[in-house]
Amino acid sequence: MTEKNQNKLDRRSFLKGGVVLLTAPFWLNYAFGSMEQTKDLFEQTLSDEDLKKVLELALSKGGEFSEIYLQYLIRTEIQLDEDKIKSFTYGIIQGGGIRVISGEKTGYAFSDDLSYAKLKEAAEVAAFIARSGKIQKPANLSLQKLKPYFTLKSPVALASETKKIELLKRANQAARDYDKRIEQVRIDHLDEAKKIMIINSQGLKAKDEQFIVRLAVYPLAVEGSKRFEGYATRGGRVDLDYFEKNTPEDAGKDGARQAIVMLQAEDAPAGLNPVVVGPGWGGVLIHEAFGHSLEGDGIRKNTSLMSDKLGKKVASEVVNIVDDATIPYGRGSFNIDDEGTPGQRKVLVKDGILEGYMYDLLNAKLMKTKSTGNGRRTSYQEYPIPRMTNTFIDQGKTGPEDIIKSVKKGVYAKKMGGGSVDTTSGNFNFLVREAYLIEDGKITKPLKGAVLIGNGPEAIQKIEMVGNDLIVDQTTGTCGKDGQWVYAGVGQPTIKFSEITIGGTAFKPSMI
Repeated sequence: MTEKNQNKLDRRSFLKGGVVLLTAPFWLNYAFGSMEQTKDLFEQTLSDEDLKKVLELALSKGGEFSEIYLQYLIRTEIQLDEDKIKSFTYGIIQGGGIRVISGEKTGYAFSDDLSYAKLKEAAEVAAFIARSGKIQKPANLSLQKLKPYFTLKSPVALASETKKIELLKRANQAARDYDKRIEQVRIDHLDEAKKIMIINSQGLKAKDEQFIVRLAVYPLAVEGSKRFEGYATRGGRVDLDYFEKNTPEDAGKDGARQAIVMLQAEDAPAGLNPVVVGPGWGGVLIHEAFGHSLEGDGIRKNTSLMSDKLGKKVASEVVNIVDDATIPYGRGSFNIDDEGTPGQRKVLVKDGILEGYMYDLLNAKLMKTKSTGNGRRTSYQEYPIPRMTNTFIDQGKTGPEDIIKSVKKGVYAKKMGGGSVDTTSGNFNFLVREAYLIEDGKITKPLKGAVLIGNGPEAIQKIEMVGNDLIVDQTTGTCGKDGQWVYAGVGQPTIKFSEITIGGTAFKPSMI
């Protein structure tokens, strides 16, 4: 998982973006009117009769299940660098994907054109996966009615370009004003407004609107030969007024503070050390080192270390882990997943005992259980796979100051960076972006070059204290799996590991 957004505009979308730049307000108003309108974006060109015919054609060679996924997305990317707006692009990404399931096999085809004729062609291609069995007829469609977990009145994605640019300028100025040693500042802005509709042969018709924004600040501090780039983010699935309380100025100052502090950092102590990880983004460690092992495809294929651990102790008794798509404004939150299943809150680990896994429709069917609302995809060009939403260690009972006081000598990982894990072995490594030494129960000098190295199932057993300061980070996080990238939230309170191996500038293999 990475803190940076990995989705890039392809050439086709970029060229479309050049056209839309002149007329974006029209397209935004056209595509994102009220969801309660009699005819929405997709229904203007595709009737229920058309959709049912496409589903029927997809099942024409004997599939068990067929599905249509329709998407219309407007993406805006802005970059400010060297006090100037260096780039500003709009991209429209639209299309439909047709899926056919036959046993464990999946047939999938997509079209950039949302017309009935092109979707029929895609359905014919997807149908080739199933060439035997009884021909089934799709059920009559019924619109799924859900009460949203949260609503947005003025999403940032629908704001004017003038207001968006103003946010970048404010963050830039605050970072530069923080300290004279801040020599460069880069600000990246990305927002999306997305409308989706899912229709399947079981009669489901579900639709949703999803908005997201991310503002990332990268101030560069220079002092002699020392250089360090700070980092801070704001955003989520939020309205424009979010930036009144979570101001761009604060983001600029946070990033600049980190850059200045880390100029004076010393080499991190290598080897086994007690490690305290700060709240919020620190949860990326659990996401990567443990969460992926609970996704349904690895469980079904028996490639996950957690495949046979249901009902067994997998963590220390103070650990509770949750995956929750219903958190208001969360980066991984949604009303429905990309198969039309309502978003859910799932307790994965309770008091150290494994209680559940995360499933999409296909893997749930093959495992004879139900989807947990974790079927997700990057776009209409891919079929859904089981993915996390907002995954975090839940609230504990200990004050964070007491956790720090319990450490005689160790490391405080205030801000984690990105990392990776081998889900078959559980081995992980994570960069610590901002770290400090703990001496006699107090946070002292900053440390650089710290990398946490270990094994997920082993590390989670070494969590001995969990704080009462839970933060689920809604500002950043893009998770990659099988070539697909989705937005995901992570979180935790302050937690203490009895020991984790630290590698870094002073790292010595003999000390492991």
